[in-house]
Amino acid sequence: MTPAANFTAMATFTTPQTPEPVPLELAESVRARRRGLLDRDGIEGALLLTPASAVHTMGMRFAIDVAYLDRKLRVLAVRTMRPDRVGLPRFRARHVLEAEAGAMERWGLRPGVRITVRDF
Repeated sequence: MTPAANFTAMATFTTPQTPEPVPLELAESVRARRRGLLDRDGIEGALLLTPASAVHTMGMRFAIDVAYLDRKLRVLAVRTMRPDRVGLPRFRARHVLEAEAGAMERWGLRPGVRITVRDF
């Protein structure tokens, strides 16, 4: 089984600052959210955990950026987490976006920015 086997089909997301759509994997099942980015050496694009309000990086192989999103996919906060850390639940967060450390700054993700998700 591949690490991405429990995720739904690829989608994309954009922000007002992204010139091109960003590849997006959706983790909508309990199993997929629990697995997250474990057993991977990286990710092209991002992973959206939904519903979710907190994440951990226990057993991860690389640092990640984490964006906490509200119901309307508006960024509430962005954090970088090193491996083997536990994040606290974020009030009002309904979704969590994960990507390799540094990616969210390149995409212009910061509090107040709204992402738009498009399914393939």
